[in-house]
Amino acid sequence: MRVLIVGAGAIGGYFGARLMAAGRNVTFLVRPRRAEQLRRQGLVVMSPLGDLNLPTPPLVSAESLRDFYDLIILSSKSYDLEASIDDFAAAVGPDSAVLPLLNGLRHLDVLDARFGAQRVLGGLARISSTLDGDGRIRQLGTFNALAFGARASGAAIRIEDIAGLLQVSGFDAHLSAAILHEMWEKWVFIAAAAATTSLMRATVGDIVTAGALNIPLGLLEECGAIAAANGFAPREAALRAGVSVLTAPGSPFTASMLRDIEQGGRIEADHIVGDLLRRAPNTVPAPLLATAYAHLRAYEARARREATPAS
Repeated sequence: MRVLIVGAGAIGGYFGARLMAAGRNVTFLVRPRRAEQLRRQGLVVMSPLGDLNLPTPPLVSAESLRDFYDLIILSSKSYDLEASIDDFAAAVGPDSAVLPLLNGLRHLDVLDARFGAQRVLGGLARISSTLDGDGRIRQLGTFNALAFGARASGAAIRIEDIAGLLQVSGFDAHLSAAILHEMWEKWVFIAAAAATTSLMRATVGDIVTAGALNIPLGLLEECGAIAAANGFAPREAALRAGVSVLTAPGSPFTASMLRDIEQGGRIEADHIVGDLLRRAPNTVPAPLLATAYAHLRAYEARARREATPAS
């Protein structure tokens, strides 16, 4: 099977590198700046589970994309979704499957409208990774897993073939019979984590030290209630895992959204927090989440203002 990885950043680059190292037929769709970086130094992964240095990863640009691919793995940021779709649309053929690894759920509606729901899998990545200043992928911690699955019975996707393709050394690949439920559970956690650490501008350990556990616990409760109102109540194991991460004394954990804020970068406020709020019925109050969303929108407003040249 031919695999197209859209982008070669912290997520797509990591999983794509592991697939390529295992001998899978992988091509990376990248833009000029990243292409030049990869041609100069190769695709480098630095990980506690073993480093990789792939000197000549196969690259393609949107302009030169001509062939159909069997599996297209999409891991762009939500604010780049529409542009990424335009970049890889030519690669989607009648038998192609699209596996998005974005957070939240709004991207499924966008992809379904463009390519048809029968081609779009549900999926999520569980990994903490980042690109350093030299374009190398650094894995933070040792957990790295990918879950995926068909969202409806009868979908015209070769799911078993895809499951076999993704079984490689370097990450766990889990074929899920309840992928939408898993996506909701991850959304609950990342929304609570992003809201907590961004609102407090602090690590989990510092929030615990400040005696402010009511904030992460309250946000987990609000996010879980919204998921439940949409028919996907987080299961006990997912809730326990979320509480454990967001209440650990001394933990250096922060959500990637806070790291983006600290670097003055763009953030996925609307896709992760705003869209969850929009799915809350009037009977499910979420005052903490609404406060966090207002904080994130204020950051975005200031960033836009500071980026606008004075007249």
